[in-house]
Amino acid sequence: MRQFSHYARTLVAALALLISSLGPASVMAQTSAPAKALAQKSKVVFQVSDGETRKWELALNNVKNVIKDLGKDNIEVEIVAYGPGIDMFKFESPLASRIEEVMKLGAHIVICENTMRAQKITKSDMLDNLDYVEAGVSQLIRRQQQGYAYIKP
Repeated sequence: MRQFSHYARTLVAALALLISSLGPASVMAQTSAPAKALAQKSKVVFQVSDGETRKWELALNNVKNVIKDLGKDNIEVEIVAYGPGIDMFKFESPLASRIEEVMKLGAHIVICENTMRAQKITKSDMLDNLDYVEAGVSQLIRRQQQGYAYIKP
């Protein structure tokens, strides 16, 4: 045990000597490296698949808050809607003005065409400036594979 204790003290002393020989600038450069990694643009995808207005409101609040918090230029936000969630994006949606607001902030909205066909909905039934994908769930998978954080309010 005594030999181990001596070895540990010697190791600590050697590390202290090494760190002090690097100087403060080198230590600072090494510790600031993780901060640079955080500087890359964040990406998030929100799933909207519920038919409840309160869930739609929550999703829009989340989108607006994340853009406000991280900054429009620091985050890519996508909303993927399918199932009952696509009703949120119809012309008669009670949240049309709020949807337009988050789109102006930079949110990108994608609608599932499989759901549209199943519900006999056409693009003319939907709000303007939306994008469409064949399958909403597949889009969520792709975005997660591309490093997007996944949120289902």
